Amino acid sequence: MTIHSLTAATRKQVDSFLQQKLESLTLNEPLRQAMQHGVLLGGKRIRPYLVMTIADICGASEVDAIRAAAAIELIHAYSLIHDDLPAMDNDDLRRGQPTCHIAYDEATAILAGDALQTLAFEILTETGMQQLPAERQLQLVSVLAKASGARGMCAGQAIDLQATGKVVTESALQQMHLSKTGALITAAASLGVLCGNSDAQQWLQKFEQFSQYLGLAFQVQDDILDVTGNTEALGKPQGSDTASEKSTYVRLLGIEGAQQRLQNLHDKALQSLNDIPYNTDILKQFSDLLLKRDH
Repeated sequence: MTIHSLTAATRKQVDSFLQQKLESLTLNEPLRQAMQHGVLLGGKRIRPYLVMTIADICGASEVDAIRAAAAIELIHAYSLIHDDLPAMDNDDLRRGQPTCHIAYDEATAILAGDALQTLAFEILTETGMQQLPAERQLQLVSVLAKASGARGMCAGQAIDLQATGKVVTESALQQMHLSKTGALITAAASLGVLCGNSDAQQWLQKFEQFSQYLGLAFQVQDDILDVTGNTEALGKPQGSDTASEKSTYVRLLGIEGAQQRLQNLHDKALQSLNDIPYNTDILKQFSDLLLKRDH
């Protein structure tokens, strides 16, 4: 079992939904193609998998879960398109393919990212939700908006850019990644619970705690792979963080220290699941596979 095979069913459902959604829109054709390039050319679908798995554990409608999962993947895809731009990380490869601004052009890539972001909120505010009250649907929008913007992912990216070429403390590095990577992973868990039944809402904080530890561990593993992985497996240039003088756990703690921190965060994530009175074995398997991946 690999992380790719574990998330295969989710990937198929979410990609099918997104493909149909993009094809149903009346769009400028180059813009449509750039949007499809940004969101449908692969990826592990970690965030959608978290949404749908936790939603299932919490008794959600599959239709509602797919919509929430698609929305968070659209936000993730937009962020990658913009992160890869020359003004940001200036990357040429993403998921083994040319980045959006290389495949098209910089202006089209910016517009594609903008359009994917707004499409996420369009999906969450449509009337297709099956069993969610309007108040809970509004919570979905609020959670995703906060995780995406100045309180979450965008703040983390800004901190990352400011920290480039500098040595920061582990506390500052953790705060950066809780925002940059962790905010959307935590939001995935939140969306999953919010799609669930009313009884499940009392465990929202515990699911969020699990995902926060998982998100940090995911980033530590990314930092390790940037040094130990290879370009073909990673789907992006190996050593790009090192070359760009990015602040990373490996740079701060060394390889062994980063590996120790990874194990510690993984243990804390699993402990959070132990406090939830549902069968969370699939999430334990997911976290094990996610943190032992080679890309």
